[in-house]
Amino acid sequence: MSKIHVMSEDLANKIAAGEVVEKTMNVVKELVENSIDAKSSEIKINLLDSGVKEITVIDDGVGMDKEDAVLAFSRHATSKLKTLEDLFYINSLGFRGEALPSIAAVSTVILKTCNGEVGTEVLIDGGTIKEVKSSDLKKGTKITVKNLFYNTPVRLKYLKNLYTELANIVDYVNKMALSFPNIRFVLSNNDKVLLNTDGRGNLLKVIGNIYGMDITKKMIEISASNDDYEINGYVSYPECAKSSKNNINILVNGRAIRNTEINKIIVDSYHTYIPEGKYPIVVLNIEVDPILIDVNIHPTKMDIKFSKIDVLKDLINSSIKKKLESINLIPEIKESVSEEIPLYNYDSVVEVSKPKIEEFTLNFEVNEDNETYNDKEVIASTSVESVDSNRIKKMYPVGVVHATYIIAENEDGMYIIDQHAAAERINYEKYLEKMGTHDNNSIDMLIPIKIELLNKDFIILKENMNILIDLGFVIEEFGINTILVRSHPYWLPDYAIEESIRKIIDIVILNESFDSYKFTEKVAITLACKLSIKANDRITLDDMDDLLERLRNTKNPFTCPHGRPTIITYSKYELEKLFKRVMN
Repeated sequence: MSKIHVMSEDLANKIAAGEVVEKTMNVVKELVENSIDAKSSEIKINLLDSGVKEITVIDDGVGMDKEDAVLAFSRHATSKLKTLEDLFYINSLGFRGEALPSIAAVSTVILKTCNGEVGTEVLIDGGTIKEVKSSDLKKGTKITVKNLFYNTPVRLKYLKNLYTELANIVDYVNKMALSFPNIRFVLSNNDKVLLNTDGRGNLLKVIGNIYGMDITKKMIEISASNDDYEINGYVSYPECAKSSKNNINILVNGRAIRNTEINKIIVDSYHTYIPEGKYPIVVLNIEVDPILIDVNIHPTKMDIKFSKIDVLKDLINSSIKKKLESINLIPEIKESVSEEIPLYNYDSVVEVSKPKIEEFTLNFEVNEDNETYNDKEVIASTSVESVDSNRIKKMYPVGVVHATYIIAENEDGMYIIDQHAAAERINYEKYLEKMGTHDNNSIDMLIPIKIELLNKDFIILKENMNILIDLGFVIEEFGINTILVRSHPYWLPDYAIEESIRKIIDIVILNESFDSYKFTEKVAITLACKLSIKANDRITLDDMDDLLERLRNTKNPFTCPHGRPTIITYSKYELEKLFKRVMN
């Protein structure tokens, strides 16, 4: 007797539902994407108990006639693909023809639709069509999904709690609203409205609906293109960074997607602007010829493959960096009082100007009570690129708090500067510049430094000795597990030669998979952190003035290498509000 047989359509649909419909968000996603493909200008999503009890999606799209309304619930029935060639040039959100039969297999579905001429109602229970009749619905489609997974209790059991299910739906609908600002989205749960956009095509206003006014005011417009890709959207100020990367919204031809490589390049663009483990808020739409992407990877259609992805990553990275390097990013402290919030002008976005580049060289020596401050390097003597002085106006120090926070002023307001973070930024850029020039000029040491290592560390160091030689070190073996450092790079600080050398050697040993850029970065960050002035190190007003001037002329004066802020400010207006000199 034959053991192999063709499974029933009902069983096949239930199996397919396991891939297409894992949670309530998947149902909302499939229904909303169908509404978008139907050229809707308004989509309403109404939920009962986070969609577990009921999901209703109503649109004003093109609708269907009676024949299509019934056929839509057959497996692989689709209006999006007709030939094999269409699979390689997908312009619609849906195309597989799996969603509706998969959803209907594990729920009760009521479809009401009208194409402007005839209205149709279809009732399906557990994948079986129970009734087809006429409907008086206006043009568009209304589809209701009830009692999800009622006939597959194991899957029902593994649904998350109602709050998690609702959060997933809200996140998805937010992304679709950002993808299609020209469509009005209304989302409600148990009659409570959670999102309501106006569908007028203003992306910044949709960002305001989702993230609020404070975030919206700190979004920077991005727009760039090359021969293969065009990108546009908004990225946030570093101070708006969140703990979740879920606020990075990547859209490809209007489709919300997941791609770890794109996420990583965006986060890398904020390197040293935000702390490790924090992520910017981003809404980035990528326009590309469909032939260069593949969305047919997973039934959810959220994973995607790119051709020429390196070209895309370079475009994103350079565009974000250019904007961050061109504007004033000092966080402004505002009075926390209840007041009437003025309407926000969504048509106004951050305007940036290209920095002017100047060369300057300053010699710096720290003095306190006429004695040289030899313990730490406040800032470094080096040539760096200077930004336009309008980016940060000159600040005049007037004092210091707790021997840590410099207080400065100018005509715009008051500034508070973390002296350690500021010195770190200056020294970090100095070391990064020096190592990046590959100038391996070295200084011979009068007394060589002997360093004894653990046997395993000695082996690792020997294997990577070329790294130190390229930097300008002259090193030789000196007995068992011991090296002798005879020369060092000229840019190491005179007052901390041995400490600096030991830290660099430690970095070489701890670098498991060596990457030249990451190594250079790590050395620059480590030296800047360990060798800059600290909190409670006392410096004079003249030293503070020089420190602030050097900070102004760094490439990124707003954060230390770890992403912590160097400066915050109280505007003159905010100060006057605090002291009630102005009352509005």
